[in-house]
Amino acid sequence: MSYCSKCGNKVEKNMAFCSKCGAPLKSVDATTVPIQNRQEEKAEKQEKNEKDEPEKTEKQEKEEHGFFGWLIGGLILIATGLLATLQLAKIIPKGTMIPTLFLIIGSIVIISALYFVNLARKRTPKP
Repeated sequence: MSYCSKCGNKVEKNMAFCSKCGAPLKSVDATTVPIQNRQEEKAEKQEKNEKDEPEKTEKQEKEEHGFFGWLIGGLILIATGLLATLQLAKIIPKGTMIPTLFLIIGSIVIISALYFVNLARKRTPKP
């Protein structure tokens, strides 16, 4: 008795393919493989690709918009530093830094929300 070179499963000498992993055990021409087997293989590959497509698009969407959190965080830090500097330079009076910071943060959030709404509308056109 011999063994499959791919998975190590026990196979008989008259077998053309491994019963466990499906690896060819002998050098097989495309003409010796039944047409039905080739069609089944194509169908399986197509099903696998269809299952993988939503995962790929989800990954792409996450990667595509993953930098917006960092961008918003950076803008908030810049605004905080700028307001603190202006307050230390006595350009803006004490007590107005926090409300001004909230106005800037709110503006950034609203602009980001409008951007994402616009993206969503482009992806899902009206029927």
